[in-house]
Amino acid sequence: MAESDPEQATSGAGHRLGAPETLGISTLDPGHRPPPMPPGRHVTIRVRMLDDSEELFDISQKASGKVLFDLVCSHMNLVEGDYFGLEFQNHQKMIVWLDHIKPIIKQLRRPKHTILRFAVKFFPADHAQLLEELTRYLFALQIKQDLCSGRLTCNDSSAALMVSHIIQSENGDFEESQCRSHLLNNNYIPDQMPLIDKIMEFHSKNIGQTPAQSDYQLLEVARRLEMYGIRLHPAKDREGTTLGLAVANTGVLVFQGHTKINAFNWSKIRKLSFKRKRFLIKLRPDSNSSYQDTLEFLMGSRDCCKVFWKICVEYHAFFRLYEEPKPKPKPVLFTRGSGFRFSGRTQKQVMDYVRETEFKKLPFDRKHSRLQHNNRLSPLPSPRHHEVPTESGAPGDRVDSPLRRHWQESVLVSAEDLPASRSAKASPSQQRNGHEDRTRTEESRGPTQQTHPEHLSTGVASNSPRLSASSGHSHGMVNGQKSLELCGHSPDGRQPSPLTSPLLNDACSVRTDDEDEVRRKRFPTDRAYFIAKELLTTERTYVKDLEVMTVSFQSAVGQDEATPDSLNAAVLSTFEPLHRFHTGFLREVEQRLALWEGRSNAHIKGDYQRIGDVLLKNLQGLRPLTANLHRQSEVLLELEKACRASRRLEGLCRAFELQKVCYIPLTVFILRPLHRLIHYKQILERLCKHYLATHVDFRDCRAALADVSEVVEQLQGGLVKMENLQKLLELKKDLIGVDNLVVPGREFIRLGCLSKLSGKGLQQRMFFLFSDVILYTSRGMTATNQFKVHGQLPLHGLTIRESEDEWGVPHAFTLVGQRQSVVVAASSLLEMEKWMQDIKAAVEVAKTSNGPSSDLLSSSLADIKCTGDSSAEAEAESEDDAAAAAPERPGPHRGNTMVHVCWHRNTSVSMVDFSVAVENQLSGNLLRKFKNSNGWQKLWVVFTNFSLFFYKSHQDDYPLASLPLLGYAVTVPSESENIHKDYVFKLHFKSHVYYFRSESEYTFERWMEVIRSATLPSSRARVRNNKESGLH
Repeated sequence: MAESDPEQATSGAGHRLGAPETLGISTLDPGHRPPPMPPGRHVTIRVRMLDDSEELFDISQKASGKVLFDLVCSHMNLVEGDYFGLEFQNHQKMIVWLDHIKPIIKQLRRPKHTILRFAVKFFPADHAQLLEELTRYLFALQIKQDLCSGRLTCNDSSAALMVSHIIQSENGDFEESQCRSHLLNNNYIPDQMPLIDKIMEFHSKNIGQTPAQSDYQLLEVARRLEMYGIRLHPAKDREGTTLGLAVANTGVLVFQGHTKINAFNWSKIRKLSFKRKRFLIKLRPDSNSSYQDTLEFLMGSRDCCKVFWKICVEYHAFFRLYEEPKPKPKPVLFTRGSGFRFSGRTQKQVMDYVRETEFKKLPFDRKHSRLQHNNRLSPLPSPRHHEVPTESGAPGDRVDSPLRRHWQESVLVSAEDLPASRSAKASPSQQRNGHEDRTRTEESRGPTQQTHPEHLSTGVASNSPRLSASSGHSHGMVNGQKSLELCGHSPDGRQPSPLTSPLLNDACSVRTDDEDEVRRKRFPTDRAYFIAKELLTTERTYVKDLEVMTVSFQSAVGQDEATPDSLNAAVLSTFEPLHRFHTGFLREVEQRLALWEGRSNAHIKGDYQRIGDVLLKNLQGLRPLTANLHRQSEVLLELEKACRASRRLEGLCRAFELQKVCYIPLTVFILRPLHRLIHYKQILERLCKHYLATHVDFRDCRAALADVSEVVEQLQGGLVKMENLQKLLELKKDLIGVDNLVVPGREFIRLGCLSKLSGKGLQQRMFFLFSDVILYTSRGMTATNQFKVHGQLPLHGLTIRESEDEWGVPHAFTLVGQRQSVVVAASSLLEMEKWMQDIKAAVEVAKTSNGPSSDLLSSSLADIKCTGDSSAEAEAESEDDAAAAAPERPGPHRGNTMVHVCWHRNTSVSMVDFSVAVENQLSGNLLRKFKNSNGWQKLWVVFTNFSLFFYKSHQDDYPLASLPLLGYAVTVPSESENIHKDYVFKLHFKSHVYYFRSESEYTFERWMEVIRSATLPSSRARVRNNKESGLH
């Protein structure tokens, strides 16, 4: 197992983010040793956690608040600790937050008798910004506390819906008698009795929802409430009216009772200050506003003003700044005003750090849940410590073990012996590189996967980026394949995510260097041989793809009574003859290569060291079968029509796409025969270019090339239309809230991730550019893994301009439509140029074309749109909307499509890139090596659809793992990397480094060529004439 770099292990996130060494960050990296304890007398601090358990921490009185807070976060293995804080009641009976800079002795007068509460301090606008499942679980506990205490007020429907998600997380699926008994014995809201029936009704609709999904749905409902994250500070206006002031991620809010009567956005506030009891808000000049430039509120005391002013300063810095503000230099003689400033990482720094750093998904304990009992929050060892957690379990599996009872007790954790104690208990965060941890974990994974197959699908990523592993679907399989986090460990020892790490188990065969050298010397070295061998390897993959349609699809879908005869006839009439023909063709190619290599008849030379005659014979035999390939679009439309007509058939197709054998979208398999003809043409072109005109194989290769070129030219026009249709059908499955995406004349141009600027700041959104409209969406961590459409911008009349200077946001540009304007920011200058170039070209084409109607939103989304005000978008929904919509549970959906990869990698791809990827497909054996490993591992690798798919051998029916290549760079290893082998290329993305070794110079060049086509997407625009490519 790979060992981590010691230097990297000792450098904390604070150093990497440029924070001062003494103040650093507000939380520790997992496994990072807490800062050294200052000398002096120690005291024991009691901290009450969000699950109401209490922990004791032994700490020096002279230590700063940050040291204590870091101990708490390290104790829980909490990565995103910056959203939290420690609050306590000071000597003035006021609830205040522990200051990270000041020594504890100056903040706590009686430390032994003071209980600090670990609580959520910063509430983000979108809970999808919380990237770790543990963080969302802690937020859910905070919401549960706020509901119970009456701090989070809402209507009855929202309250009942939130309680139903809490019960689903704790008790599992609905059982009427058990649920009623539980509600009678446990109060979640102040006046619960009248709502028991409504809670049970909502709970009955949550069947199958995992605890992680329940947390997410709870936060989805809570974030829409007016009192979400609100902590009221009593105040009065100039007329003496009793009010409540609060601060949120958007700005300063004013409440009367529990009703918000005013809001001052951060962009409108020029200065916040206080003078004695008066709290002052100075606004920026605005001719359209009726407010005076300075608002004054009277609070209970100067200390009340200061407490509220401090939290306002921290909220503004955390949500609005890119990095921690630098301390002001101390004046020599006089000081004026408060020297308080925000200390810690901003939200942007936290999100960037978590996305760019691969963390092992450590288990944790849900104290009240009957479904999952992990050990991440527990400081005590447990015999179940190394088991892989699952989000499933029998409702009756209530654990009443010492681990559970431990949570009712206090545990003393000393700052000095914390690293030793963590090592002694074999904590996952400290032993992620340990052999014992790896062995036991992998042994326990097998039965887990077999016992709960219904929960083993992806939440892509994930990581990642990356695809987050927070949902219950992210612990097992990706699209029915082994998830990469189950197949091994990344080179630096962290748990890999579905988007970053092609790690297979050790069952794959390993070839020694001596064996490889002997084999290389025995086989031919002619370039034509390796071109012929590429034909063989890609033909093997193609025959397997045909079997997906003729065998796997027919057994899973075709034999069902819901499948219409017309669809069965269309599929079988196309793919059965092709499968029979190419099976025979593959056999001939294998025989010829065996003769060429000398394996079957070593004394035969000359006539058998050629491939053109086999190609010419079979391409002429294939020609009658290609006569109907121009009608593949009819198969696509027949499948779409049948799925719309039958919900059962739609569910069968969706379930089939989740199987391991269907490793790419089903619609891509339908177009495989057309793409294969292009591959034949490319192989023959390389052979003709290599051969001299006098070579014995040249004439046959040239004749075969002429035949296949003629067929490809006849199909080329229709292929462009079919690829566009296939892409529209694929995108339709990824989007929620869209009607009539597939209409004649609409073309897909580009999809990708952009940050949309709104009153809540920069929010990650997925944009889809078509020939007539732009859609922008967001992704929720639900069982469907789909993207919800928030709005649309018709291209007719749209203008675009750069606006980096206007908004102060790097790589920003503004889309100005007829009804609204949208400001977005790309991840890089190159991404911005790609988007602006494609949008400008599409707008020009839209001016002169009679394209389809631009209204794509479904009626449910269109009804809540506000067409008069550009600032009122579909993202603002009422509480009742959320309560009504949340119980609906669509079926599962693929979570590893290119849309999800772009979301996690924060990049984009165009239709040109997809077409290039189709032309650049490759298969073959490669030797793979990790950064810190010694041996080379032999794998069968297939490159298609921007991804590498890994098999033990070419005979396997499905891949063991996959690696999406968007964002990766492919280079040649340097001398310092000590890779003393020929034909080695290197793939690296952030901290992930993999080496692949090919068998010849030709195969090395081909792998570099095809991988570069995916890692360096084209920036060319592809806006075709609508009249040419309209779908008829």
